[in-house]
Amino acid sequence: MSRRIAMLAALLFAIAIVTMADAQTLLETLPTSQPIVTVTASASTDVANDRMHALLRAEADNPDAVQAANDVNTRMARALARAKAVAGVDASTTAYTSYQISEPNRPMRWRISQTLVLESSDFATLSSLVSKLQGSDGLLLSGLTFSVNAATRRAAEDALTQQAIKAWQQRAENAARGFGAGGYRTGRVTIQTNDYGRPQPMLKSGMAAASAAPVNVEGGTTEVTVTVSGEAILDTVRAAR
Repeated sequence: MSRRIAMLAALLFAIAIVTMADAQTLLETLPTSQPIVTVTASASTDVANDRMHALLRAEADNPDAVQAANDVNTRMARALARAKAVAGVDASTTAYTSYQISEPNRPMRWRISQTLVLESSDFATLSSLVSKLQGSDGLLLSGLTFSVNAATRRAAEDALTQQAIKAWQQRAENAARGFGAGGYRTGRVTIQTNDYGRPQPMLKSGMAAASAAPVNVEGGTTEVTVTVSGEAILDTVRAAR
């Protein structure tokens, strides 16, 4: 008997769960007494790039792996010391690679390279340094990119956030009037910023390494955008007269 009671209790419990789920689904499909409108508004501005990034690499091909490594290590150490001596320039190394190259009718050789990363807010100083590293130390320029530093971006985003909120409020008021509502109240709202910006100029690898004149650069701008999206819960819609 106790087993039948347990089975019956389990069955009733399962029915209750199904019934609750059906009731929840029904509630979610029922129309709400207060219409909810999703409203989106954005504010954007172009901010002048104030940070320059340069990538240069020391590269060597040699049948002797040790000799190739020594060549790269020596040139990179010299270039890094030169870069660190320049005020206002941040220098670091990355991307050390070493691999064999085998081609038909050519002896096997090793290719070793290492990348030097340079950053600065002084475009003229950094472009001059890049030219010196190309000419004196034989480094190859892989690319130049530009960006907005974190403090400048945050200041722009703070100002744009206020603009986007005001634009969102105006759209919510327009929506309320359009639906014949007396007003609205704010529901769930999200504020998002773009973290990628507009693609900036990049110089491709393989540029002339012995240029004595500074590299010509133009920082350009980055588009910063703030988007506000959320619910405008409309007051009870006025009945048509």
